[in-house]
Amino acid sequence: MAFKSKAKDAIGTSGSPSILSDTVAADTSHTVIGLSLANVGTAMVTASIKLNKNGAASVFLIKDAIVPLGGALIVVGGDQKLVLEAGDTLTAYASAANSIDAALSYLV
Repeated sequence: MAFKSKAKDAIGTSGSPSILSDTVAADTSHTVIGLSLANVGTAMVTASIKLNKNGAASVFLIKDAIVPLGGALIVVGGDQKLVLEAGDTLTAYASAANSIDAALSYLV
């Protein structure tokens, strides 16, 4: 297994492309070990992260969670892990344009 990381800046209201930049490849899985969101806007915002399971279901990991001005929210970390399988994506939304940055750490 190899450690990897991705970053997505300026997340806004329309739903960013997948935080992983693309879907998880066939015959592959990723174990998310950390997902942090930072408020880089000018006011308090809310943020949502949606797990899209290869066309089968879309579920929220968090929905409209408050991220204070200058603050951060740890969505995945510590003892919590998240397995992404082939075709899965993570999508982020914020309540204000260009207000959230995301950092993702995972194992391949």
